[in-house]
Amino acid sequence: MRSAQLDEVMHIEQAIYEFPWTRGNFQDAIAAGYDCLELRDMLDLPSTTNLPVAASLVGYGILMHVPDQTHLLNLSVAPARQRHGYAREGLQLLYRCAKSVGSESITLEVRPSNAPALQLYRSEGFDQVGLRRGYYPARGGREDALVLTRAL
Repeated sequence: MRSAQLDEVMHIEQAIYEFPWTRGNFQDAIAAGYDCLELRDMLDLPSTTNLPVAASLVGYGILMHVPDQTHLLNLSVAPARQRHGYAREGLQLLYRCAKSVGSESITLEVRPSNAPALQLYRSEGFDQVGLRRGYYPARGGREDALVLTRAL
């Protein structure tokens, strides 16, 4: 992901979160050198065309690497593409990226109220290792975060 793609990223981010990351959050992640990865879906074009294949942004992930561990900061999929396997596909890409820099595990925070994400992460072998009280902004206050981790 580069700054040039942030309009597409922000469109998805604002569509799926009540409290989305800001453009500045994404710009800071890019500037800090975090792995900011896009998940794109190739459009089917007739095989007779010589035009380049267009790709639409389906989702994205942001990874921060520290020695032996990767922190998944954001994994998001466009609303129309959710529940079609794209998040699982994105996780596979993120695992490969984390392994490529020598990480032994991947850690993330998730809202307890985000049942679809919890189901995905648990099915992928993530286990809860902690709780961060009041971590997320929420309507009428704050929401805790479950801290999950998975060995790579």
